[in-house]
Amino acid sequence: MSEKLRHWLFGLDPGLAHRLGFGAAWLADRCASRYLRRTYTLEDSALHQRVWNLDFPNPVGLAAGCDKNALLLPFWAKLGFGHAEVGSVTLRRSRGNPRPRLFRLEEDRAIINRLGLPSKGARRVAQRLSSARVTGMPVGVSIARVHGNTSPIEDYRRCAARLIPHADYLTINISCPNTPDGKTFETPKYLDELLVVLMGEVDGRVPVLIKLSPLDTPKVIYDSQTEGILETAISRGVSGFVVANTAKDRAGLVTDKHTLDTIGPGGLSGAPLHHRAVQMVRYIYSCVGPRYPIIGVGGIFSAEDAYRMIRAGACLLQLYTGLVYEGPSVVYDIKHGLMDLLEADGFGSLQSAVGTEQGIKEIAGIV
Repeated sequence: MSEKLRHWLFGLDPGLAHRLGFGAAWLADRCASRYLRRTYTLEDSALHQRVWNLDFPNPVGLAAGCDKNALLLPFWAKLGFGHAEVGSVTLRRSRGNPRPRLFRLEEDRAIINRLGLPSKGARRVAQRLSSARVTGMPVGVSIARVHGNTSPIEDYRRCAARLIPHADYLTINISCPNTPDGKTFETPKYLDELLVVLMGEVDGRVPVLIKLSPLDTPKVIYDSQTEGILETAISRGVSGFVVANTAKDRAGLVTDKHTLDTIGPGGLSGAPLHHRAVQMVRYIYSCVGPRYPIIGVGGIFSAEDAYRMIRAGACLLQLYTGLVYEGPSVVYDIKHGLMDLLEADGFGSLQSAVGTEQGIKEIAGIV
């Protein structure tokens, strides 16, 4: 992204800039398709991954939260992403929270959002997925639940039922308040109740992943609740994990307190989350090993960030905030840089680098 364009976009309200960006992407997909492929295509067998019997041309994916309603899937493929995750999708249409609900922290290269799960609803997103012409790129769907009059678990089940026929994999966003008492499914008891029903609905048709929230500290040696979640998920047949979601705290930010107080609550994403996300990937990988693939998410802006996540134990990656700050060339740049880093360290493939960071051990207690 040119500095002039970036300066202009960052002078706009973040929500407006997002909508304008989507409009420009829609237009480019229809009017400059060949240019997009010629400019951003970079594929190499060393980056190819086969995970959950799905072929990922490269590990760099679009994180949930960007294309919530599956509007631009062909564009993301032309931009060079190896997969895209849409959503989070809710069963019924949801407007989300009032605006403003999206905020940039430029000094931190971060974003705070309190979108509140705006969604066109499972039926509408399923229609879009069924008509989208996407080639060579797996498409995952993240599902979540907003407050309503029906059972949270039944909402998840019905949402999954609508979307499974159109998804290559399903991610369960368990971190939003979605039980009658405002609790999440981030406890083994609540998660087990959800998965008993949900895995019965899925019935092995697609891989099911659990998206975990970051822990409060990067210095993780043992966390009983997280290990309880892992054990519950694996016992119910979950195929892998997405690590990690946005953070609720404001640890390690340089943005001044007055600005943060003015913004108020919301989920933090971007560069400040990277070290914590890498450490959590490392921790989860040490618990479950390579049998349960990890998608690493959090503050990926460069090939070095991506490589750090891979060597900690992630076999696939996702980004969103990095795309906002670095522009559309970030996908190409990460892939190109990864190829150089793999070659420099003597790895013939990306898969051979997963989890090779010094100190990583596979622990058989949960696997």
